This record gives sequence, C-alpha cells and structure tokens, in this order.
Amino acid sequence: MIIKPKTKLGKWSAGLNILFLIIILVSIISVLVLEILDFNDHWWDVTVPISFLIEMTAFITGIISVTKNKERSVLVYFSIFVGILTILFVLLHSLFIND
Repeated sequence: MIIKPKTKLGKWSAGLNILFLIIILVSIISVLVLEILDFNDHWWDVTVPISFLIEMTAFITGIISVTKNKERSVLVYFSIFVGILTILFVLLHSLFIND
C-alpha cells in the first residue's frame, strides 16, 4: 500500500485531516498541559465548529477520492476513519450533554 496520496483530492483530504489533528492537539495541550486556556472560554466555541468543518471536508474529499479517483493511500483511508470517528463523537456526545 502507498502511504502518500497521488490524486489532488487525496492530498486535500490528507492535508485537511492533518490540520484538524493539529488544531485539536494544540487545543488540548493548551488546556490540559499548559493551562493557558479553559474549555469554558469562548475560543472553544469557535475552534470546535471550524475544526469540525475542516474534518468533514477532509472526510468528503477522501470518500470522493477513493470512489471516483480510485485512491488507495493509507493517509486517505485514515482521513475517512477519523471522519467517521468525528461524526460518531458528535452524535454520541450530543446524547449525553448535561447542560
């Protein structure tokens, strides 16, 4: 199997997925490790929807790349997998919110 994508949509999918993971990682490190920010601050209300839209774009471009362009790279499949996990998290998390 190929690790890096060959098609344009595959590269977009992998790049957007990496951007999503970096945003989430930096956010969690800023809150839990460095204690610079707090999850109750307003930055979180902006960061989550933007990162969700980035991941959904990566998910959709990954699916199109696999189905239409026959992309078979590991990073594109990983992007689709993370997209599915993100959708499941949003759906399941909304069932158990106690606000």
